[in-house]
Amino acid sequence: MAGKEEGKDPKKKSATVCGFPISIFFIVVNEFCERFSYYGMRAVLVLYFKYFLRWDDDFATTIYHTFVALCYLTPILGAIVADSWLGKFKTIVYLSIVYTLGQVVLAVSAIHDITDANRDGTPDNMTVHVALSMVGLMLIALGTGGIKPCVAAFGGDQFQDHQEKQRSTFFSIFYLSINAGSLLSTVITPILRAQECGIYTQQKCYSLAFGVPAALMVVALIVFIVGSGMYIKTPPQGNIMVKVCTCIGFAIKNRFRHRAAEFPKRTHWMDWSEEKYDKLLIAQVKMVLKVLFLYIPLPMFWALFDQQGSRWTLQATTMDGNFGFLIIQPDQMQTVNPILILVLVPIVESAIYPLISKCKINFTPLRRMTVGMLFAALAFIAAALVQIQIDETLPKFPSSTEGQVKFINMNNRSVDVTAGTNVFTLGNFTANEEYLTFDQPFVLNVELGAISQITLANGSRTTMVIVPGVPVPIPFTDITAKPEQGANAVRFFNGFGSVLNITVGSLDLTVIAANMSDYVALQQGSAQFRIQSSAEECVYSQDLGFGSSYTVIIPPTFAFGPKCEQSIRPVVDIRPNTIHMAWQIPQYFLITVGEVVFSVTGLEFSYSQAPSNMKSVLQAGWLLTVAVGNIVVLIVAEAATLPDQWAEYILFASLLLLVCFIFAFMAHFYTYMDPAKIEAQFAHKDPEEKEKRRSVEMTRKDSVEHCKEDRRSSDSSANEEETRQTRI
Repeated sequence: MAGKEEGKDPKKKSATVCGFPISIFFIVVNEFCERFSYYGMRAVLVLYFKYFLRWDDDFATTIYHTFVALCYLTPILGAIVADSWLGKFKTIVYLSIVYTLGQVVLAVSAIHDITDANRDGTPDNMTVHVALSMVGLMLIALGTGGIKPCVAAFGGDQFQDHQEKQRSTFFSIFYLSINAGSLLSTVITPILRAQECGIYTQQKCYSLAFGVPAALMVVALIVFIVGSGMYIKTPPQGNIMVKVCTCIGFAIKNRFRHRAAEFPKRTHWMDWSEEKYDKLLIAQVKMVLKVLFLYIPLPMFWALFDQQGSRWTLQATTMDGNFGFLIIQPDQMQTVNPILILVLVPIVESAIYPLISKCKINFTPLRRMTVGMLFAALAFIAAALVQIQIDETLPKFPSSTEGQVKFINMNNRSVDVTAGTNVFTLGNFTANEEYLTFDQPFVLNVELGAISQITLANGSRTTMVIVPGVPVPIPFTDITAKPEQGANAVRFFNGFGSVLNITVGSLDLTVIAANMSDYVALQQGSAQFRIQSSAEECVYSQDLGFGSSYTVIIPPTFAFGPKCEQSIRPVVDIRPNTIHMAWQIPQYFLITVGEVVFSVTGLEFSYSQAPSNMKSVLQAGWLLTVAVGNIVVLIVAEAATLPDQWAEYILFASLLLLVCFIFAFMAHFYTYMDPAKIEAQFAHKDPEEKEKRRSVEMTRKDSVEHCKEDRRSSDSSANEEETRQTRI
């Protein structure tokens, strides 16, 4: 048989520890490392798209969900290759090599120095990084998806028939290793990403955040190969998925051939495959199709669920992650989900369900799944409410046809300002709180100054500094976007009479008199600035939040000394994020409750309703709903083009509620099956069916032979007649 693993007895006995085959420990470690690798990479992926590749939120979300969809489409390919050709062991090894290569390529793509020829901190050839990223992600999708249906089944193959209890325990340990790998990676990789690294310039270390998962994947591959001699390796037996597809295909083709009215109708359209396939197989396919029909609405749940890694992570970038004793990165909020799973699964299974049962409520699996959809919809309504609060705190940046301006008064007295129709008074060393927006040139009249007509650049923000003795305010260009990744942009205006040197950490600024420094990007916390002139020094401290921007004024009255920092005035250009990340916890709680009730129940339902030899078919169908769900995100996000993110959340919640009602209607008419009982009805008929089919085939062959014999006789007579005519 093609792909047969020679020299391996599938029934051999392997060494055991506490009744467990030693080989399964290699498999558990392999799965832990692989899940750490996958979820760790995925945790920071959307931020890599946004902040390294410089894609906007919508495009970053699109590519993220395209990648996730591919990860859940390739398991079908992996199952077919393993069962029909290579076997599980070789499939896992070969695709793990592909997987590892993909992780390494992705890590290399995140090294900004490889194309930063001018050493300014920005890659000069972003096309190279994008190309490497896409190649890496495609290899990862093929690898992680291809081995997904093989590893758990391969672990189950290591047990003998008398080790049923140990096999059940193994699957519990196996899934625990998945959750442990997922939890640890979503905690660790965002911390690695937050570090700064680089050869020429220091940047957020995405290469390290991808490199560690790549290293874990190398470890996973090595550990799995080391256990090779201990594994029970069953040869490929043929893929039932292929058999199901060919049976369905034959039924459709045969029905199409006999679509005319004279052919009698059959009870079920799958009955048109009876001429070629056993009735037992046809009955099993009918059971599978009945469940797959119920799967049709399910992708909408996954469309919402998988946005935890995209939209919800991007939402967290506009929030405050200061938990006092701990600073949380936006991508670390994803850890809330696996933590809540570990807490909620035992509570739901051991307390909630029994309590519902005692209340005499028939909480069937399909009703549980319906409730899970409702919780997911509520989670997105909660996300929309949080987004509305966030939007109220975000600055209003100018449109492409507008300009914004702010004034700073460096006089040691109040100054009256008239800007267009705006009339106000600025105190000494202060600025107006909000930017003024203009969509056309405006007349500026500053007390003791000249009347000027000012034209602002479209889409720009400008700070105009009113300096003593200068008739026209001095303009300086401001940033027009929130500082990235929760950083803070700080600059200094030097109103002092001489050059000042300002240092913060490893950054040095030299600011001449009556001039503005460049922005420096600083992380959350208390920043200490050392202001120096000649041999004198002043230390100024500024508490920084997430995503703020400040212009720090050093006034003409500044003097070095014990209380020098008291005269320094910070002006807030962009307020820090004020909505706390803790407000995301309710939406994570709701989506996790939905997952526990929907996903766990769905898997159990699929297993109970599947024929004995077609569990993998429904597992593939279940994974396919996840892939389709991520495709739904792409379609909705691209087609909706809603201006506000909260509106998109409400749209997804509304779509899921609609689908929920459709699913509840379908579930109401669903009749639960006992596959074993149905299979038993056909099992005793198999010999008769096979004999009947054999006799039909023999009759058909005899008819064909008779036809060939008659044709030969006819051809012989024709040849004789032709020869006779020729002779004549």
